[in-house]
Amino acid sequence: MPDIARIMLLLSLIAAAGLAFGQIKIKGVGLGIGGVLFAGIAGGHLAAVAGVKFDLHVLHFLREFGLILFVYTIGVQVGPGFFAALKRSGLTLNLLAAALVGLGVLVAVVIHKVAGVPLPAVLGLFSGAVTNTPSLGAAQQILAEVGAPAAALETPSLGYAIAYPFGIVGILIAMMTVRAVFRLDPAAEAKIFDDRRRAEAETLETLDVAVRNPTVFGSALRDIHLFGDLGIVASRMMRGGRLCVPHPDTTVQPGDVFHLVGPRAKLERLRAFLGEVSDVTLTTKGTDVRWDRLVVTSNHVLGKTIGQLNLADAYDVVVSRVNRAGVELVPSPALTLQFGDIMTAIGKPEDLARVAHLVGNAPRRLQQVDFIPVFIGIALGVLLGSIPVYVPGMPAPLKLGLAGGPLVVAIILARLGHFGPLVWFMPPAANLALREIGIVLFLAVVGFLSGDRFLDTLLHGDGLAWIGYGAAITLIPLLIVGLVARAVFKLNYLTVCGLLAGSMTDPPALAFANALSPCEAPSLAYATVYPLVMFLRILAPQLIVLFLW
Repeated sequence: MPDIARIMLLLSLIAAAGLAFGQIKIKGVGLGIGGVLFAGIAGGHLAAVAGVKFDLHVLHFLREFGLILFVYTIGVQVGPGFFAALKRSGLTLNLLAAALVGLGVLVAVVIHKVAGVPLPAVLGLFSGAVTNTPSLGAAQQILAEVGAPAAALETPSLGYAIAYPFGIVGILIAMMTVRAVFRLDPAAEAKIFDDRRRAEAETLETLDVAVRNPTVFGSALRDIHLFGDLGIVASRMMRGGRLCVPHPDTTVQPGDVFHLVGPRAKLERLRAFLGEVSDVTLTTKGTDVRWDRLVVTSNHVLGKTIGQLNLADAYDVVVSRVNRAGVELVPSPALTLQFGDIMTAIGKPEDLARVAHLVGNAPRRLQQVDFIPVFIGIALGVLLGSIPVYVPGMPAPLKLGLAGGPLVVAIILARLGHFGPLVWFMPPAANLALREIGIVLFLAVVGFLSGDRFLDTLLHGDGLAWIGYGAAITLIPLLIVGLVARAVFKLNYLTVCGLLAGSMTDPPALAFANALSPCEAPSLAYATVYPLVMFLRILAPQLIVLFLW
């Protein structure tokens, strides 16, 4: 059998066995995708015992290609929310997450300096203890860059595999410890969080208002801020018993009734200014006016603002709201359209059809992957990762490598959204599929290449000590940050759980936190810190090597 065929057969068997093994759960906790790593270790051990050899160049290529796919798709996923997560609302969470990463680095460095554990092993322990595979990839990359011997390049994989199991369990221990110390009830914490969110949220509502204030008669709608610039949109109006679409230049007349869309507080203030709640409900039933949801899929309107499209004057259509990734936005004139936005539009059927043609309205495109931007993004990521950055005082140049370059480029491109005809949008299902393929390839090869040394290290070498060191890297930062987040910053317990899970980039831990309550607090905190933490986890091994190698 040709060597390529043998390798693909081997990796397929490892992947299938590892994924099945990862689905086995004990009290709701399993290895998940980490099962592939241990299946790879078993495969590597059996191959070494049988004396079977494989082409290392092919295995190394598959490992790096899998890593690139994994980190690139992560960047595409988190890119749109990355910079928003760094704003004031998420500042506290991100500072705590960054502190957790820093504490982990500090513990790892102390283990290296005090206990004398070799640096390649410490890097693997650091990555496994926080269950972060891209960190392992970054460690191996930087060791190769600084000319580490071949044996040292595989040592991180051993440390990763030994520390990984407790990395999964340790975060659950930390969550339960915080809960026990402060005697917290997840159900009560969920209620507190939901009540606070309802008090703060500005969900869009509607109100029919009859104009009674004579001071606004003769004023254009744009002059009294009814076209989105202050968060209120007049989506339809009734004049003389006839329902029609308002325009920015429409002047207010006695007896006009407007259907307003916006946050409740703003609607009430505007109602008090304009007049009173109308006895007439401005429904589209029985009229020649309709409303429809239109999906933005045309490249020609991407990056343009609602004001630039001028839909009211050019098409006699008003946009009452824009749904972006599940969040409803007021269509202010300055709102820039992005691929996948869903606009609620009001107008006559023929006018709505013209606007639908303008914006694309092709939902099927949301399920299709344009691979030209994907490969352009990967190419740019590889180039960025290969650029050396010389920092004064550092013994060697810093590189993002194959783990960091594609991640940074993907975050930037996903946040940009599009460039000309190139759209950096990937359907969630396709993103997940590519990400899973990438991480399975990476873990299968990593496990296989370290399998011949794993049992020997665990049973006859420093394996037991390494387990203790990995537990220290896992627990010490988690307990410190978790207790401080609750005691000092008074964060909701479920938010703390999401913070800890996101800081470890650990989906099983997030699943455990979500199981405590149907509240979405853990998921929101996880998503807020995940992008920054992933970047720091990839950067940390490089800094450790450059300063300590």
